[in-house]
Amino acid sequence: MNNSLATAIPLPVGSVEAYEQAVYQFPMVSAEEERDLAERYRREDDLQSARQLVMSHLRFVVHVAKGYRGYGLPHADLVQEGNVGLMKAVKRFDPSVGVRLVSFAVHWIRAEIHEYILRNWRIVKVATTKAQRKLFFNLRSAKKRLGWLNQEEVGVVARDLGVPPETVLEMEKRMSAHDAAFDAQPEAEDDSDRVAPSGYLEDMRFDPASQVEESEWEDHNARQLQGALGTLDDRSRDILQKRWLADEKATLQDLAVQYNVSAERIRQLEKGALKKLRGLIDA
Repeated sequence: MNNSLATAIPLPVGSVEAYEQAVYQFPMVSAEEERDLAERYRREDDLQSARQLVMSHLRFVVHVAKGYRGYGLPHADLVQEGNVGLMKAVKRFDPSVGVRLVSFAVHWIRAEIHEYILRNWRIVKVATTKAQRKLFFNLRSAKKRLGWLNQEEVGVVARDLGVPPETVLEMEKRMSAHDAAFDAQPEAEDDSDRVAPSGYLEDMRFDPASQVEESEWEDHNARQLQGALGTLDDRSRDILQKRWLADEKATLQDLAVQYNVSAERIRQLEKGALKKLRGLIDA
């Protein structure tokens, strides 16, 4: 998406209600105006035309985003993600197909909102494949009406979505789980509430064997690096030391002046030396 277009679109700031009132102030465009604006944008890359198309359809983003309020995520963020989808739709909209922009844009608006929800609804992702994502949103809709599903309802949902009942039950279990804090909560009143994953992990930071192993590994890497540097010619070694190992790193231009060559030549020498070092160290 063109950055100039993206920065021209107002995003929710402060009161969401004020934003919603503002977007309804932008006038709608007729079918003929919409076609002219879209053709001008496609033909001339006219950002003002694209901006007008986006502004006149922001109200639809607000409307679509309201349908996703049940996920516990900020409504302003849902609207903002929907706006990104709208801008993508405007960029891809072809008026010659004969459909209105709003019909075309709904898919892109929902797709961006879906991605946002799946990224943020749980720390542990509940849906990763396309089939799982479809099941996630359809099952959420079904559970709003039915609550916990009995065996018969599971079978109905499975048949409607074309998946095994076991898949529906697994997704319902994932959706019902809650994120647990890694560290224990100090304000917990009951000892059982203080049980957390961090309590089952052994702290190896101060284990003498681990410290010796880490120190020996660092020494081994240092010896390998010094040995590999010793195989380079003086100029290449000096370039790498000044570009990567010195406290105050030299620029390509600094070294170009020192060796009376172009900065591009220094970059090529650096690239070749690094490639040789990697080959020697990984061997």
